[in-house]
Amino acid sequence: MTDAPDPDPSYSYLGPAGTFTEAALKQVPEAQGKRWRPVNNVGEALADVVAGHSVAAMIAIENSVDGGVSATQDALATVPGLRIIGEYLVPVNFVLVARRGTALAEVRIVNAHPVAYGQSRGWLEQHLPAHGHIPATSNVQAAASLFEEGDRADAAVAPPGIVELLDVDVLARDIGDNPNAVTRFVLVGRSRELPAPTGADKTSVIVELPDDEPGALLAMLEQFSTRGVNLSLIQSRPIGDALGRYRFVIDLEGHVRDERVADALLGLRRFSPNVIFLGSYPRADRREIEYHSKYDDGVFVEARDWLRGILSGEPEH
Repeated sequence: MTDAPDPDPSYSYLGPAGTFTEAALKQVPEAQGKRWRPVNNVGEALADVVAGHSVAAMIAIENSVDGGVSATQDALATVPGLRIIGEYLVPVNFVLVARRGTALAEVRIVNAHPVAYGQSRGWLEQHLPAHGHIPATSNVQAAASLFEEGDRADAAVAPPGIVELLDVDVLARDIGDNPNAVTRFVLVGRSRELPAPTGADKTSVIVELPDDEPGALLAMLEQFSTRGVNLSLIQSRPIGDALGRYRFVIDLEGHVRDERVADALLGLRRFSPNVIFLGSYPRADRREIEYHSKYDDGVFVEARDWLRGILSGEPEH
C-alpha cells in the first residue's frame, strides 16, 4: 500500500531550519511562500518526492572540498523517475559554538556533521588537539544536541546563522579550513518537461560500464571528447553486485537539445547497458558554455542530411 499524495505538496530539505540546504532552497523562486518539509536524510527527501508529498527536494550533491556526496549519487542511481530541475551554490563556513559559559579551553568533545567535521578538522586539530568527535545528522542538529539530556559534547561545529536559532556562545568564527568552500545543491523532482536551453546549461547522467575490460573507461570518455563535450564532474561509485563493477556519475556542459550533447548521449546509450538521464538544467553560475565551432548544431544537422540523401538515393549536389 502506498501513501496517498499530499493535497498541499511541499518542498523537502535536510532540516532542521538553519541548514545550508535550507539556504539553497531559499534561492528557489517557485518555493517561496510554499510549505517546506524538513527531513533527516537524502533518502527521506527523495521518498517525499516519489510519494507526492513534495513537488521537489533540495539535496547536496557536490562540495568543492570533498567532491561528490556519495549518498546522493547512490540514491539518484537507484530511485527511478527522478529529474534534476535546478542547481544552486551555497558558500560554506562554520563557527564553533557551546552552551553559555563554556570556554574554548574546556572543550573536549565536539558534535559535528561528518562533512562539516572534515572541512574544519585542520582548525580543530590545531586549537583542540586532544578533542573527540560525535557525528551529527546535520549542522544544526550538531548544535541542538548540546541541549539534549545525556549529550556528552562540549561544543559543536555549526553554520554561522545558528546564533539566530539557539542560545549559544560562539567560541570561534571562520573555522573552515578552506575559506572558498562551496556546496552545490540540486533540486530534484519528477517533472519530465525539459527546460529550454539557455546556452549556460548542464546535463547530468549516470552510466554503467558494460564490462570490466581494458579500455572500457576510455571508450566511454571518447563518446564525449569526439563531440566536443566537456565534463565538469566524473565520479565512480560501486554498483554493489560484484567487485569491479562501477557506475559513473557525470556532469557535462550543455543541454540535451544541443546537437553535440544529444549525439554524445546516443553514442553513450549504444555503448552502455544502462544510462540514467538525470536532467538538463541551467548552471548555477550562469556561465555560457564555450566550444569549438566545428561542434555547432548546424554541423550535426548537415551531416545527418548528407547521410539521409545517400540512403534515399538523392543526387549529389
